[in-house]
Amino acid sequence: MIKYSIIALWAVSLTYIYFRGKVRTNFFRTIANHSAVLAPVNLFMYLFSAVPEQPYLPARSIKGLEKLDENWETIRDEALALAEAEKIRAAANNDDAGFNSFFKTGWKRFYLKWYDAEHPSAAELCPETVRLLKELPQVKAALFAVLPPGAKLNPHRDPFAGSLRYHLGLSTPNDDRCFIEVDGERYSWRDGQSVVFDETYIHWAENTSDQTRTILFCDLERPLKYNWAQRFNQWFSRVVMTAASSPNEEGDQLGLVNRLFRISWVLGQYRRRLKRWNRTVYQIVRLLLIVAAIALIIFI
Repeated sequence: MIKYSIIALWAVSLTYIYFRGKVRTNFFRTIANHSAVLAPVNLFMYLFSAVPEQPYLPARSIKGLEKLDENWETIRDEALALAEAEKIRAAANNDDAGFNSFFKTGWKRFYLKWYDAEHPSAAELCPETVRLLKELPQVKAALFAVLPPGAKLNPHRDPFAGSLRYHLGLSTPNDDRCFIEVDGERYSWRDGQSVVFDETYIHWAENTSDQTRTILFCDLERPLKYNWAQRFNQWFSRVVMTAASSPNEEGDQLGLVNRLFRISWVLGQYRRRLKRWNRTVYQIVRLLLIVAAIALIIFI
């Protein structure tokens, strides 16, 4: 009975997530995507959310962000110095599961903070930005993110609804050809201007200008209606999201999720070889594995 209740909860959660918003991917992708694992947790976050259910949110939804807005030039200077030193880059060892697909078109990042993980490189190379972030406990994660000319991030939804996303333009094309689209609504970055949005709606980004876009990218704790729900969000973030930490350099913390991802990436080389050899066989094997996994859940 408990097993079937869990399966029903997952089915309800995935169905709600699929129909949430105006823009959708196909349903198979919704259930096969890694974000499906957190579907029941995300449903909890949506039910008790204290902010409106809409793609973009007023900055006042999260207190304290004006401190980052007011110091954008200081943050920008540290980001540009970091870029000049070629420290903003893709993961060197295939150990960043959350953003692995982004690196294919040239997207780069440098972690300033990732939940409870340690990044000594950030404190050393970006002391002023790190100091500002420490004054804002509602900022759970932060990084510098670079989108070069010609880069495109395909439509996706982020896996965890316990956070909201904040972007602060630092050095941008200031051009409508460089934009992000969240649930069908488009926003173009501008230097010194910020935006808050719900990253669990389908969103994508593109830079067709001839200039690089550099922003401060933050995960903000989603405000919930009740203290007990907020405490659950904080606990879950601390335990689960910290495990997804990825290093900038040697000495930074590598979380368990990305240790396992590094192994899966190696195994994935064989998967990719099978796909190149015969796409039909690859799809049949993939479907059989999904069916087997569902059967294990139901019958064991």
